[in-house]
Parts: sequence; C-alpha cells; structure tokens
Amino acid sequence: MAAITLIEGVTMALARAMQDDPAVVVLGEDVGVNGGVFRATAGLHERFGDERVIDTPLAEVMIAGMSVGMAAHGMKPVAEAQFCGFSIPMLDHIFCHASRMRNRTRGRLSCPMVLRFPSGGGIHAPELHSESPETLFGHIPGLRVVIPSSPSRAYGLLLAAIRDPDPVIFMEPKRIYRWQKEEVADDGEELPLDVCYTLRDGSDLTLVTWGAMVKETLAAADQLEGEGISVEVIDVATVKPLDMDTIVESVERTGRCVIVQEAPRHCGLAAEIAASLADIGIWNLHAPVKRVCGYDVVMPLYRNEMKYMPSVKRIVDAAQQVLEVS
Repeated sequence: MAAITLIEGVTMALARAMQDDPAVVVLGEDVGVNGGVFRATAGLHERFGDERVIDTPLAEVMIAGMSVGMAAHGMKPVAEAQFCGFSIPMLDHIFCHASRMRNRTRGRLSCPMVLRFPSGGGIHAPELHSESPETLFGHIPGLRVVIPSSPSRAYGLLLAAIRDPDPVIFMEPKRIYRWQKEEVADDGEELPLDVCYTLRDGSDLTLVTWGAMVKETLAAADQLEGEGISVEVIDVATVKPLDMDTIVESVERTGRCVIVQEAPRHCGLAAEIAASLADIGIWNLHAPVKRVCGYDVVMPLYRNEMKYMPSVKRIVDAAQQVLEVS
C-alpha cells in the first residue's frame, strides 16, 4: 500500500473511476498532455487517451456547458477549473442547468457530473486564485459540495462524487495538496458523502472545521491538549448537505463549540452551523458559539494572505474565551 499525498489521492481516484467505468471522462485546460496545473491528472492521458482525457480551450463556460450536455446523455464528466476563481463563469451552467436537471425533467434526466477545482489560499497565488467559495455553491439547491482534507478522504470522497447520480462540486484545498502522506489502498472503495468525520475525541470543547483549516485546527487541539483541555475535532467534509447530527451529538457532550473557516465571516458556513446549533442544540451549550474566520475583504496578495487566514493562535484564543464562560 502506497503512502500518498492529497493530490495523489485525487489522481488515483480519477484513474480508478476511469478504469472501472468507461462513461467517466476528464476534461479541462491542460489536464491532458500537461497533467494539470497541480498535476492532478498526471498520467491519465497516456493511459486512457485523448478521447477520455480532453484538453479544452481556455473557456470555462464551454467546459461547464460541455459537461452538462455529456452528463445529460449518459456520460460522467469530471471537469476541472484550474483555480477557484475560474469556477465563477461556470456558475451559469451549474446554477441554471446542472443543479436543476433532475427537477426540471421531473426525474427523467439527471446530471452526474463533478466540477473539481483547487480552492483557498496559502500558496502565494495571484489575485482571483485563492478564494473559498463553498458557501456560494452550497447555497444552490440541487448541488452537493464536498471538500476533502486528507489523502484517504480525497480518494474515497472523489470516487463517491463521481458515482453520484447528481452534480457534485469537489473543492480541493490546494494549500494541503502535499502537506501529509497517508497509506491509501487503491481498492475502489468510496467513502460516504453527507457525513462529518470525527478526527479526534474530546470532552471539553468541539472544534468544527473543513478543508485546509483542518491543519491549523488539529495543531490548536494539540496545544490545548497540552494545557489539559480535551478537544474533539470534526471535519465537515461535505459542506452541503450538512451533517448537523454529528456536530450536535458532539456539542451535547462538550457543551462548547468553536467553528473555524478560511472563507470570509459574513454569510459563511460557520454562520449556518452556529445558527443550526442555536436552533436545535442551544440547551446543550454552556457558552456562546465562537467563529474564527477569514476577514470580509478580498483575499489579499501573498505578503498578507497568512495574516488573513485563521492561525493556530486565533483558534486557541477563541477556545480559551469559550472555556472561560462558566
């Protein structure tokens, strides 16, 4: 069993899906001969040929439109946008067609497509390359939004996304593409969508996060553990639909919750989780829910991007504030 990175988990899942199902095709800018900007599709063109690994023109709207058309006629396209900002022009086809294909046709057609793109900051990318637009896509009915945070979850969740009969937005936190290695078996086993993953158990505090912020959140949990505080860490993994049951069950035991997101604070997923806790879990809370988020500004250029993203210190400070409430 090979120890692989998150980006290699993506590549392995794509290869496995294409091997198992001839309806799966990969398309996007430079995904073929060059293997993609981050090498997510490296080796696929040589193995599966140019009819199944398609280099497209620099035209994101066309990529999305082609994918909707392919999916409506029985294929399973996996489209790539090179960076998160380039997914925005695709919204027309995603919002107006992919997300509502099943509803519009009263179930006669579905749209089994996956749109993958790297998201988030932390790699010194230029402007419009570092956003975290999970809330934007999560607000659209008919879409499933998934964000892996480890090599095994990248492999298992992407397989599940490709096999899903409806459209899935698969956001890849590029800052942790090569952060860690993990032994992952290429056995074709998918992981369940629509559930949170509990990364560590605890009894004093629940930290909820997703994507690249898992890295800082686990580091904060380690630091708090050193201070004698038992911390439970939950990786949301599927942003939409949201598994509130796992989060509520955790808060029932700990009584305190801090939510960490890289995206701007206003109208973010953290706000949705906090509102849901207030709605269905408020009697279990011993303290107000805290959010640690990016700021409500355009993602800054590289000299300031690490100041924008939640740090271990900000997470620990928020946790200590919550724990001070008796």
